[in-house]
Formats: sequence, structure tokens, C-alpha cells
Amino acid sequence: MTETDPMADEFDTVAWWTATAVAELGAEYALPAACRGSGSPAALDWLAGAMGVRAGTRLLDSGAGVGGPAEYVARGLDAAPVLAEPMEGACRAARTLFGKPVVVADGAALPFPDATFDCAWSLGVLCTLEDKRSYLRELIRVVRPGGPVGMLVYTRAVDVLPDQPEGNHFPSRAELDADLGACGLTVLDETRLTDVAGTPDDWQDAAARVEEVIEQQHGHDERWKRAQAQQDTITALIGDGLVVGVLMACRAGSPRPR
Repeated sequence: MTETDPMADEFDTVAWWTATAVAELGAEYALPAACRGSGSPAALDWLAGAMGVRAGTRLLDSGAGVGGPAEYVARGLDAAPVLAEPMEGACRAARTLFGKPVVVADGAALPFPDATFDCAWSLGVLCTLEDKRSYLRELIRVVRPGGPVGMLVYTRAVDVLPDQPEGNHFPSRAELDADLGACGLTVLDETRLTDVAGTPDDWQDAAARVEEVIEQQHGHDERWKRAQAQQDTITALIGDGLVVGVLMACRAGSPRPR
């Protein structure tokens, strides 16, 4: 990634600005701000339930961002998450906000032995990758045999999007199914993001307040402007139904021959 890459702007620079804004506003703003873009509490509850996450579950959050969803299941279910995230700024933010174990790592080359975790999830990450199969196979490798793999994937509902956000590679549902099948992943349960309850008003208000502080402090910065434009484009595509979020709980079986 380059220094002018909107993906780096959002998930590295703005991620760290999020932690500093929360430090100014108060700890009660941390979880809503850190879960922004990763699904509502109801979505996280649905996915954790479908995956069987419970007290003591060793969960890998790959592409964890600033760590909100992992912290949510740690608090609500007493799970034991470990975070892997390629952006150093997001890792620093996650450590600062929540103090959970986090490592700077590419999701396609995770620094963990085979079968380290009971399960793994990846929220809104697969749709940013060109090589989805290498990433999926690595998730499977670090999960114990038979352990679930959960995902939030944003899929493309049309052949060609009117606006293509830089750094995103939204698969069609057929393309996603082909990638899952090639890696030996069977979908156990799924639901559209729009079919679960949305984010509560108090969470939305808290996240919006954090964004206001970031804009007040950094709105003049070109990195903020690029990240905001990227976010606005994706929000519009989702709002128009051209990109659809799907929650999936999967389990690995036998992959198809390469």
C-alpha cells in the first residue's frame, strides 16, 4: 500500500485517531467506535451464537481493525480473543483501547501454529482481498479440526458497480461460493446483515461523536478526506442494495483439488 491509499488512511491513520479521540471523550465511547463498520451488536451476537462462541473460547479475529468485535465477545461471553491485523496503527489503537493480545500480521501468513484456536472470524475483510483463497486457507489452518470459521462478507449484487471503492474487491455470491468450496468450507448457517437488528441509537450516537472529534482535529488532513470519501462510497453502495453484507458460520471439510 502507498501513503495515498485510502485503505491505509482508514485502517491505519484514522484507526489511531479513533483511539486518541476515545481517550479524550471517555472509555464508554470505545466499544461503539471500535465496532463501526463491523456489524451491529445483534449481528455479532448472531455470528457468535452460530459459531458456538462461549466462555473460554479461543477466538482469532483476523483483520481485527481496532478490536471492537473481539472486545464485545470478550465482555459479553467471556471469550478469549487474539487479534491479528496488518495495519500497525490499528494494532496500536486496539492495544490502547482494550489491551487484548494483538499482533501485526498479514491474514494470509498468520504467525500461529496449526490448530491454535477453537474458531476464527473475519469481519469485512475478505471483500478487500484479491487472493481470497490463500486468506481462507490460512484461517482454516490455525483453527482446530472441525472448528468454525465465521465471516461478514460484503458481496456484489450486480455485475459492475457504478463506483468501485479503491482497494475493495467485492465478490458476487457465485464467486464467494466458489472460493468457499475450493477451500473446503461448508456454510452451516447464514443471514443477511439487514435481517438482524441494526445498531442501537446510543451506539450510533457515541460512534458519531467520536467521528466528530476526529473531523474537528483532522478534517483538514488529506488522509481524513480520502478515508471519508471511501467510506461514503461504500455506504452509498450498501444503501442502494448494490453491495450486500452476509454473515456466515462455516466449517472446514475437504477442499476441492486446486
